[in-house]
Amino acid sequence: MFADKDISKFNNIETPFYYYDTDLLQKTLRTCADAAAPYQFHIHYALKANFNAVLLNQIKEIGFGADCVSAGEVRKAVEVGFDHKKIVFAGVGKSDKEINEALDLDIFCFNVESIQELEVLNELAGKKGKTAQVAIRINPNVDAHTHHNITTGLDENKFGINSWDLPECAETLKASSNLKFIGIHFHIGSQITNLDVYKNLCVRVNEFAAWFEDKGFNLKVLNVGGGLGIDYYNPDHQIPDFESYFKIFNEFLTVKPGQEVHFELGRALVGQSASLITRVLYIKKGKKKNFVVLDAGMTELMRPALYQAYHKIENLSQSEVGSPKSEVVKYDIVGPICESTDCFGKEVEQPESFRGDVFAIRSAGAYGEVMASKYNLRDAIRSVYSSEI
Repeated sequence: MFADKDISKFNNIETPFYYYDTDLLQKTLRTCADAAAPYQFHIHYALKANFNAVLLNQIKEIGFGADCVSAGEVRKAVEVGFDHKKIVFAGVGKSDKEINEALDLDIFCFNVESIQELEVLNELAGKKGKTAQVAIRINPNVDAHTHHNITTGLDENKFGINSWDLPECAETLKASSNLKFIGIHFHIGSQITNLDVYKNLCVRVNEFAAWFEDKGFNLKVLNVGGGLGIDYYNPDHQIPDFESYFKIFNEFLTVKPGQEVHFELGRALVGQSASLITRVLYIKKGKKKNFVVLDAGMTELMRPALYQAYHKIENLSQSEVGSPKSEVVKYDIVGPICESTDCFGKEVEQPESFRGDVFAIRSAGAYGEVMASKYNLRDAIRSVYSSEI
């Protein structure tokens, strides 16, 4: 994305802003679609990763569906033009208002996360004279081996229905005349880089599918969620290995004739497509610490403060780290927000930096712009696209 270090295109653009490489996004989407096609896998894009309308239009055009976790996301997907029959609605706390709106929009499926939600959905659908298609999100107790805060498939997590509640769940489904049970749903976490984790998931999906079939249910959909990670350390033109990812499910998942396998990918599709572009406001030199103070902060990119997440940071104005032309200095790279957690990285090696230098914080296409806030009454973050400059 910045291999040529040509930052002249940014000189007249006020920082901070998100810079989107739409060509890289298109290449990533096409690679994913081509890898899924031989298996006839169905892809839903997880809007929670990024709901920028320019990105959504590219994703819609490739033919993917939408995975939503709020009525707002469902509404956005419909507004952008996603096929309503490719929209799924998950979330552990859907309100009655949200359920009613999704029912009115006639979406493909509700991914239901509790027995009580089943009862509420059945009641609300009945009042509208509708039948809602549902998949049961099951907590498979599979360790995703990722950050604790983004693990979702263990018994200790709030998501999904636990295995010991499935008998009651089955009885509730049989008694719910306004629900059509079409499948089972799983999502074990985010930023998963060890693909062996998905082999374990397949084993559990096979077990739960067999359990429901033994109870007389016909499963049309096996929804295995998403969570495939990206390489934050080597962001240049890194497209996830979708081929190996899908191959695991083809080899280890038991799929019967007529069944569909659905995925909900977010970060893997958009994560590398954007960088946060920001300028140095001040350099502070101390006896023990040197600070680069940027004009972007945790209000623009929350992940480092929230998850202690790593993002590669580059000074685009100076020479490569280690170049004989510049001294290498260790900096704490921080933002302007009145919080000690407003820090993008500690002791980060950079060429000697100066006021006005342009920095890029890489791999910010997922959970960057969408998590931005107006804390400290900051101006809303803007977006710039490679096709525009």
